[in-house]
Amino acid sequence: MNLLTFDTHTKLHESGAGIITGLVQTNPRAVLGLATGGTPVGIYEEIVKSYQRGVVHFRDTTTFNLDEYVGLPEDHAESYRNYMNTHLFNHIDLPRAQAHIPDGNAVDAQAECAHYNMLLEQAGQIDLQLLGLGHNGHIGFNEPDHALISGTHVVELREETRKANARFFDSMEQVPSHALTMGVGTILKAKMILLVVKGADKAEIVHRALTGPITTDCPASLLQTHPHLVVLMDSEAGRLFQ
Repeated sequence: MNLLTFDTHTKLHESGAGIITGLVQTNPRAVLGLATGGTPVGIYEEIVKSYQRGVVHFRDTTTFNLDEYVGLPEDHAESYRNYMNTHLFNHIDLPRAQAHIPDGNAVDAQAECAHYNMLLEQAGQIDLQLLGLGHNGHIGFNEPDHALISGTHVVELREETRKANARFFDSMEQVPSHALTMGVGTILKAKMILLVVKGADKAEIVHRALTGPITTDCPASLLQTHPHLVVLMDSEAGRLFQ
């Protein structure tokens, strides 16, 4: 486990983007696992800058997103497909056929999960998985539970998760109650995991996840078992490690 703390978000974003673009420069056919939410926006901005400077391209790269809400149209402002288009895909040369996101509007959600698992298996091992961290220790939308599902599955979102995401919607009632998410087993198979955590409100949960007991009550604690985990934190999130 490699813990890195930054005194500015600019430095953190540049570091995260540098790790990702450096991988793609070395291995243009890299398979990337991508995340959404507020945390990675700055990293995606830096990746776009690198692409625009001509130092990296994504023509041969494949991406798999962690999750997607159930029931939001793809063009909905808060769908994760729209998020990725807005913050990354519309600004780089990644072919759309190589940018995979679970279909939250599939008629048969279980069949969609099976299909996504098949695509992941066909692509081979994810070279780098980008992760954020939920306030309750969730990664992707893998919520705390007595047991965790390994592959892509439908999950009912916890109330605290919906409340945390309500800031992106006009009201709590508009926040979807279910999502499709890549499973913890799939996440842990990645060659490298890049966990990014920002803000004082994440200090206790990131410390618990990385130093406390390994338990499904805190899904992120399973990251302790990964052989190549890199954690990028701002000084507020990392204060309990000092």
